[in-house]
Amino acid sequence: MAEKTEKTEKKKKAEKAEKAPVAAKGEAKASSGEMPRMQKYYREHVVQAVMKDLGLKNVMEVPRLEKIVVNMGLGKAVGNQKLIESGAEELGRLTGQKPVVTRAKKSIATFKLREGLAIGAMVTLRKHRMWEFADRLINLALPRVRDFKGVSSKAFDGRGNYTLGLKEQIIFPEIDYDKIDEIKGMNITFVTTARNDEQGRALLRELGMPFRK
Repeated sequence: MAEKTEKTEKKKKAEKAEKAPVAAKGEAKASSGEMPRMQKYYREHVVQAVMKDLGLKNVMEVPRLEKIVVNMGLGKAVGNQKLIESGAEELGRLTGQKPVVTRAKKSIATFKLREGLAIGAMVTLRKHRMWEFADRLINLALPRVRDFKGVSSKAFDGRGNYTLGLKEQIIFPEIDYDKIDEIKGMNITFVTTARNDEQGRALLRELGMPFRK
């Protein structure tokens, strides 16, 4: 009787596994609960390196990543709202998180823009997804940029936050070039706890951000 019950339980588990949703090929997956590789690298190497670089004495003074905001502006969507759908879908694939559709705050007749019209999509990443996205961006996506020579080290806002502009979404391996309807750019903002640009630059440099020399 016990053997029969055990077989029944195994059968139920197998059926449940078959029905479980599977992430699409190339799609950024949700965190499994393990500490992301880059977060571990930050704790084990970056903290000490930044302390030495900036002459900090207290580990609590070391800047850290707070969040990453990915904003995909779709100006052409004014005449073609389907671009919003495809843009949001692509943004979701490369971040592993559902985007928020951004809308015009006021009407501008010259650009045929109406208040409330969808004009883009954005995602705010924190914790595991933030670290995983940063890892893929720095180590997989940026090296795929044609004739890549590094990113500007001057795009800081004076408070240690850095914004990187990308012209093409196809540099991310999660995006299938054959299935896109149009090349789309995006802005990626790294929000840090740094007190100034020097601290923010030191943090991103140690995380592997390929600043131009």
